[in-house]
Amino acid sequence: MKILLIDDDESLADLLKQYLARYDMQLVSANCPSLGYQLLEKEQPQAIILDVMLPEEDGFEVCKHVRRKSDIPIIMLTARGDVMDRVIGLEIGADDYLGKPFEPRELVARLQTILRRLEKQSQKENQTDASSAEHILTFKGMGINTERQQVKLFDQRLDLTTTEYRLLLLMAKSPQTVFSRDDILNHLKGVEIELFSRSVDIAISRLRQKFKAATPDDHHVSVDFIKTVWGAGYCFVGEHI
Repeated sequence: MKILLIDDDESLADLLKQYLARYDMQLVSANCPSLGYQLLEKEQPQAIILDVMLPEEDGFEVCKHVRRKSDIPIIMLTARGDVMDRVIGLEIGADDYLGKPFEPRELVARLQTILRRLEKQSQKENQTDASSAEHILTFKGMGINTERQQVKLFDQRLDLTTTEYRLLLLMAKSPQTVFSRDDILNHLKGVEIELFSRSVDIAISRLRQKFKAATPDDHHVSVDFIKTVWGAGYCFVGEHI
């Protein structure tokens, strides 16, 4: 784990470099903002320890500069006792604040807390993304969210009836598979429709009309995702992406 310190106190930098190493944290330090910006780009640290009192520009300006480009965790240091410094620092995007002098162990604890929270948040987001991906069927021009029971065609949500949605989902789960009218009727049992062969043809026709209506006029991709196989039934011909 790499930490960037921006502070013109070189003795503090030496102390923290040795101390943080005990906790598997590698410290890189800059004694001025301009060097700090260079190291931020070059070293890609996981967090920044930022002093308020700096040459060139103060820590508040540095914090605002970093925040315009990155959400990296920032802990600000100050020798001032003014509560407003802490308020200002937090308002402009600092994650935590520590007054000088401080115990190095407290700094480590604060770093660990912030980084642990971010790791949990990242894991949660990845799990959510993975979970969402499991419930989405994606084809060229079409997406079907099976969890929300929503269908989008060229980023436009389709207003489908229960029958139309279930019919489309049945075929989209098995592209290129031919379903006879009997196959479809058996699958749609329980849906409030009259179960006769003609109802399948009507549902297919309505789906095609909605596909056509949702397709931009200048789009050249075929909107006929459902192919009629004469004498056999229907199949979904969407192209997986």
